[in-house]
Amino acid sequence: MPATPTDAPYAGNLLAAALRAPSAGDEGRVFATQVGRPDLTYGALWDGGERMAAALVALGVKPGDRVAMQAEKSLEAVQLYLGVVLAGAAFLPLNTAYVPAEIEYFLGDAEPTVFVCDPAALAALEPIAAKAGVAAVMTLDADGEGTMADAAAAQAPGFAAAARGADDLACILYTSGTTGRSKGAMLTHSNLASNAETLRDYWRFTPADRLIHALPIFHAHGLYVALNVTLVAGGALIFQPKFDPDAVLAAMPAATALMGVPTFYTRLLDHPGMTREAAAGMRLFVSGSAPMLAETHARWTEATGHRILERYGMTETSMNASNPYDGDRRPGTVGFPLPGVEIIITDPETGAQMQAGETGMLEVRGPNVFKGYWRMPEKTAEEKRENGFFITGDLAQISEDGYVSIVGRAKDLVISGGYNVYPKEVEGLIDDLPGVKESAVIGLPHADFGEGVAAVIAETAPGSVDAEAVKAALRDRIARYKQPRAVFVVAELPRNTMGKVQKNVLRETYKDAFAG
Repeated sequence: MPATPTDAPYAGNLLAAALRAPSAGDEGRVFATQVGRPDLTYGALWDGGERMAAALVALGVKPGDRVAMQAEKSLEAVQLYLGVVLAGAAFLPLNTAYVPAEIEYFLGDAEPTVFVCDPAALAALEPIAAKAGVAAVMTLDADGEGTMADAAAAQAPGFAAAARGADDLACILYTSGTTGRSKGAMLTHSNLASNAETLRDYWRFTPADRLIHALPIFHAHGLYVALNVTLVAGGALIFQPKFDPDAVLAAMPAATALMGVPTFYTRLLDHPGMTREAAAGMRLFVSGSAPMLAETHARWTEATGHRILERYGMTETSMNASNPYDGDRRPGTVGFPLPGVEIIITDPETGAQMQAGETGMLEVRGPNVFKGYWRMPEKTAEEKRENGFFITGDLAQISEDGYVSIVGRAKDLVISGGYNVYPKEVEGLIDDLPGVKESAVIGLPHADFGEGVAAVIAETAPGSVDAEAVKAALRDRIARYKQPRAVFVVAELPRNTMGKVQKNVLRETYKDAFAG
């Protein structure tokens, strides 16, 4: 458990204290730079966070309540996150790609007291929030303006942080369920603070670091890795609204580190400006959220002289393993378990621990492992053992010298551009379309996204399914990253002797669909 001096700011609120302690007393230090905006100091960052907290309390938020946000990336959205922590509530960040039908489920399940959305979406989302019993719907746009920002600006400075301890809820992150029902992973103050401090030390982050932040902040990678690690190091962000290769390259001379998904690196490699000279001042490039091809590792090293550090995490656990800062960063592996984290490989059928080199189910235990699934005790009991080990659903092996390699996903999860896509959810929508007998959604190799989503559809009669019509039917039903980039229509899906659809056969058949 992270320890914070009792006289530190927000000492009674574990996560807030951990995030604030490194910058306390140095209010003029720059926290974030952003093109077109004045620099944001640590003093101004936390003043804004305190005002957000006061505004939330005025709206009825109490310790233990939930605050949901579906808003574009901005520094004010970062301050809202800090305000939620200071108010003792649980933050519920929602992907900006989610459509109203998806938002309806999240608000109904989490029952937040306050929902903050983009002003442009207010007309569509306010009735949904009212139906879910949300007490207040506020707005925040990409420029950090809206009714939430106005409410915060009207508050007096200073806020007494709500007392929150190690086991208190700090966040709910939804991860799509294999049955189509999303699960809310409950992360505690200790989960987030301990993981951020471990990564800070393991990756050698200091107040001198300037991290290019081009990741979304509705995702654990951008919020609880990139942002929290910078805060607990007392470093600075070069804050970018989204990933843009030109903007990232322009920022590199003033930066020391970049965190991204494999797509970042493949697109940078395609940029003529990505040279050894451009990367000369950088000390660290981190990749995660999806597997990186060994070819990309090799190309990056050749082009820049740097070796990418690949790590492994998931919604329920934050980060579990990392290639070493010093030592061999081995392509195709995610390195070693982080300090304080245990990783074992078990037989998927018996749960017995397996030997080095054997492939089985990856299980993890440590201070980073989540509390459980929101209002799903049965699901929590299925995936989290009484001894504390979490059954990840990832198939993996550990080499004789300790490197962990992820070799497959037991639940057919597709990771496209760093986002999780669970086939069952997409298949359920496709199967309801006219002319569809059944469908199989798979991930296929994609140079840019790691995996591209594809759907193979068995039609009820020849000509009963049109591929483009299927894509059109899904356009407003699910987030864009979940929508199939390719649709193949067949007479029958391949099955094994037990009648199960052979997705491995489909992946082999269509493996070159996105080539070139």
